[in-house]
Amino acid sequence: MVAMDDPVGQLLFRIAAQDRAAFAEVYSATSSKLMGVLLRILGQRAEAEDALQEVYTRVWLRAGRYDASKGAGMTWLIALARNHAIDRLRARRPEQSDDGEAELVVDQSPRAETRLIAQGEARRVGDCFDALEPDRADAVRGAYLSGLSYQDLAARHDVPINTMRTWLRRSLLKLKECLDE
Repeated sequence: MVAMDDPVGQLLFRIAAQDRAAFAEVYSATSSKLMGVLLRILGQRAEAEDALQEVYTRVWLRAGRYDASKGAGMTWLIALARNHAIDRLRARRPEQSDDGEAELVVDQSPRAETRLIAQGEARRVGDCFDALEPDRADAVRGAYLSGLSYQDLAARHDVPINTMRTWLRRSLLKLKECLDE
């Protein structure tokens, strides 16, 4: 049985029964979040778009495997997208040559200067997050790093959904201002 406060989970059960309207609703409600997850993992927009189509094909075919006792519907969708993206990354790896010769390997690690710049930028981002109120910073991390929905975040922080949207919008503006300084 799916929880009443999990609309995505309810829609997944309807999709398992081949309900096209439910599929359209799930796509509308979740595609931008899943695109963000795929883009973050794959790093290429075109590949992320292809992967998104494949993920929704899997949703249509595998919605019957969704188990509400193991988590919310959105969590299941994110796991499905994440696993698919990882599979695509594994498929990208070049195969070992058959003739056994060692291939030329270029050192892909960043130079010391690049690492120092990246560390400085990471500190700046961390400092800017520290400037936010802790619950606001947690909400931004949840939305943009963990892929949580407004509804999930609103429930986590015990605030209305519109308040959560305002928190996120204002927090992103504060982060932008801080990083632009």
